[in-house]
Amino acid sequence: MPTMEFQPFADREAGMSHSSGRRGGWITFPFIAAAVFGLMMAGSGWMMNLIVYLIKVFNVKSIDATQIANIVHGGVNLLPIVAAIFADSFFGSFPVVAISSCFSWLGTVLLTLTALINSLRPSPCKNGSSFCQHPSKFQFAVLFIAVSLASIGLAGTRFILATFGANQFDEPQHRDVFFNRFFFILYVSTAISTTAIVYVEDINWGLGFGLCAAASFVGSAIFLLGSRFYRHDKPRGSPYMGLAHVIVAAIQKRNIPLPSKIEDYHHEIGGMDKITAAAPSRSLWFLNRAAIKTRGDIKSDGSIAKPWRLCTVQEVEDLKSLVRIFPLWSSTVFLFTPITIQTNMTVIQALAMDRHLGSKFKIPAGTVIVVSLISNCIFLIIMDWFLLPTWQKMTGRPLTPLRRIGIGHVFSVLSMVVSALVESRRLKIAHAKHLQAQSDAIVPMLVLWLFPQLAIVGIGEAFFFPGQTALYYQEFPVSLRSTATAMVIVVSGIAFYVNTALVDLIRNITRWLPDNINEGRLDNLYWTLAVLGLLNFGYYLVCASIYRYRNVELKVASPASDTSKNLESLT
Repeated sequence: MPTMEFQPFADREAGMSHSSGRRGGWITFPFIAAAVFGLMMAGSGWMMNLIVYLIKVFNVKSIDATQIANIVHGGVNLLPIVAAIFADSFFGSFPVVAISSCFSWLGTVLLTLTALINSLRPSPCKNGSSFCQHPSKFQFAVLFIAVSLASIGLAGTRFILATFGANQFDEPQHRDVFFNRFFFILYVSTAISTTAIVYVEDINWGLGFGLCAAASFVGSAIFLLGSRFYRHDKPRGSPYMGLAHVIVAAIQKRNIPLPSKIEDYHHEIGGMDKITAAAPSRSLWFLNRAAIKTRGDIKSDGSIAKPWRLCTVQEVEDLKSLVRIFPLWSSTVFLFTPITIQTNMTVIQALAMDRHLGSKFKIPAGTVIVVSLISNCIFLIIMDWFLLPTWQKMTGRPLTPLRRIGIGHVFSVLSMVVSALVESRRLKIAHAKHLQAQSDAIVPMLVLWLFPQLAIVGIGEAFFFPGQTALYYQEFPVSLRSTATAMVIVVSGIAFYVNTALVDLIRNITRWLPDNINEGRLDNLYWTLAVLGLLNFGYYLVCASIYRYRNVELKVASPASDTSKNLESLT
């Protein structure tokens, strides 16, 4: 991360305006912020309450509903990489966001119709009866199309907007501020939708989903209105083909000895002269052969004659940067997996607990997740205004992305421990009251007991979400900037599918997760996740200890001799 002085938001903006006559800069932020707010409010409004909608309206069993939600969440979090490929390779970020926002609106409109039109949903269960009508194939098909469209819309906007917004700025300091604000707005919008919209949905599903459709439409419209102010990134062709060229070329030249002269390596024409050109790095040295110039590789005009046999040094280094960061990226899969399991299971726990606040108000089960969002928003402000500047004053260096991600690991494990202790208490009360045999029994334990574990998760996310985004945006090749920010959420998508497989495995080999959780041992699942999370944290520490930052962007005013000291301070 670049060295920067942390100041309050108002003070920072004094030097952040874009130059006259140029596109981009902070003038674009209100439009992007409004788009993030509206589109994320729409997406969170239907997705956070999907489990409850499946159980109460479509008569799906509780654990099956969580599994369906896992698949949906996984798709929403994996599809951004597809959107990133289209943005980086073919269309640019703006068209991808614009088209995806249309999908978001269409999906939420169709979802609203499933709640309003009786023929599009099964008949409700009769009171006191365990028999419920299953949805027909047609009803499930309409629901599937609605959720798919809304998922594509959410996936194609959420993190592509992060890349698009960051591309509006030249200075790394400004991008750091943008990422903090982006996540703050994202979590605030999600918190509002998880409370207000979910509350409306519990009263009237049609009205609640209609609000999601309206928010999606308004967010999309404001985003398009800012078009003349944006700096539009141009796709450079598929960067993934260039990475494939490196692998193929290195294999073809595997028997060629590595040269000692810089001139024997191929650099991009016009990109480096003899003074600035450098040989490839020594790490992953076997890939360096892809950049060795041999007879017949280069035409008389200096262009590459055989792209699958010769690459530039920059292309080789780009592939190396991805290979180096992969272990760190893989360690975050199980950072997200316990959190995704906890998110779904917390809704099931809330349905079986006392959710009354006073005699009249009852907290919707899908709303309890908002505690982690509120905790995240509050802690992001604390970090930006107090923690990060204090850290820099005490140590003389910023809190690096790797340290922020590591702290997030610790909070994730701590949250699983607290979750296990709370669930153990809930089960003791259920057994003491002999409620385990009753499928719809409400345990006389306030749902507020679930809040501490969710607050801890929110604090952890305040560390590792911005930390990962900054790390990938900084370390990935410039041509893969959309992919870089998408990789953060792709990990979450993979975690949801790992979640699904893990829950299925546990259901098959244990009796911890029956349909009636009062008969199960959900606390044992949380203890298992805590242990696995601790082991994963050890793996992360090993990966982080051997990683060295590569694309560190510093505005250095001192002589070149001081640059190495600055680089070392960041690692």
